Amino acid sequence: MAPYESDDAVGAAHEGAARDGAPRPGRRKAARYAVPVAVVGVAAATIGLVPALADSGDPDLPKITAQQLIDKMATSDVQQLSGTVKITTDLGLPDLGGLEDGLLSGSGHDGSGDGSSADPRSRLTELATGMHTLRVAADGPDRQKVSLLERGAEYSLIHDGKDVWGYDSKSNEVYHSTAAGSGKERRAESPATPGDFADEALKAVDDTTSVTVDGTAQVAGRDAYKLLIRPRQSGTTVGAISIAVDAKTWTPLKFTLTPRSGGAAVVDAGFTQVSFARPAASTFDFTPPKGAKVTEEKDAAARTPAPEHDEDLAGGLGGLDVLGEGWTSVATVDTGAKGGLPTGSQGGDLGGFLGSLGDPVSGKFGKGTVFSTRLVNALITDDGKVYAGLVTKETLVKAADAGK
Repeated sequence: MAPYESDDAVGAAHEGAARDGAPRPGRRKAARYAVPVAVVGVAAATIGLVPALADSGDPDLPKITAQQLIDKMATSDVQQLSGTVKITTDLGLPDLGGLEDGLLSGSGHDGSGDGSSADPRSRLTELATGMHTLRVAADGPDRQKVSLLERGAEYSLIHDGKDVWGYDSKSNEVYHSTAAGSGKERRAESPATPGDFADEALKAVDDTTSVTVDGTAQVAGRDAYKLLIRPRQSGTTVGAISIAVDAKTWTPLKFTLTPRSGGAAVVDAGFTQVSFARPAASTFDFTPPKGAKVTEEKDAAARTPAPEHDEDLAGGLGGLDVLGEGWTSVATVDTGAKGGLPTGSQGGDLGGFLGSLGDPVSGKFGKGTVFSTRLVNALITDDGKVYAGLVTKETLVKAADAGK
């Protein structure tokens, strides 16, 4: 089926995405950096990471405009679902011989966390790279479950009312914390469903973006429309974002982000099987198995809450500024660490090792090193500043020069 001739609804799409009122420039800038968070960090969020591959055959559905599709997504209120999910993430990170696993595992065993292999802060970051299969279920904002399936083992994260449980069957360890705030408030902390994932992408829509309906597809046996988001600007690493939207429930079923450089998708996430019936109540029941080591979160009340609004993101990251506009905007922060990468007696060989993974660059800003993935590029200058964005290396260097 040929792509639908639909409105290239940039203004309208943004109006639908920012449906709480008139768009604000500061909100759009900050929201831009929710996209890599949604793309990479959402893989570490709780329930509803939308994975899988589309089925063959394009269904014949009534034509719809981009604005109409976004409006229907905005009014969708699916509370119950269950299914199987696949997610593939390919950022093009260098092969560090297993070191990246330790870096991604974060707080689990490095002394900075609570020391449990069941701690979700360490386990779910595994979804930031490679291919994974999950089972998901949700019954309203206060009951969700996601299980990461592994060889001969399973990791489950269960949210049931005020309790959040993490369980690692391989180590027979349990992690328990108390949910802060209501389910609605918790949902606002991080993208947690296919709809949340799509919302983060839609927040990036402004007059630098093309939004169209690009035909139809089948995902997990369900008819869907394909919403296509493309940056109009050159200099960004983002090629396109495609969201398959269920034609009956208007729930996003599949999310694909492809880089401008071509090749495989950076993120390909969608359901392989899905049901919108209410899951059995027993799905969310959890009692620590006999003999399991149970770790209680040390101080849930002391956790730093996420910013309530996108425009607070800069303050939440401590001095983050944004240079430029649209998809070529660049976030910058001054770390105060002069001298660039660690070297000498303090850094040992670390500086040289990290430097070998990047490209040396220079400009009006001075000298520095650019670290590149297929989506996000970051520049660390010798005077301690960091520049990062969904932009090419050339765009990053220009932004650093302009920021001097």
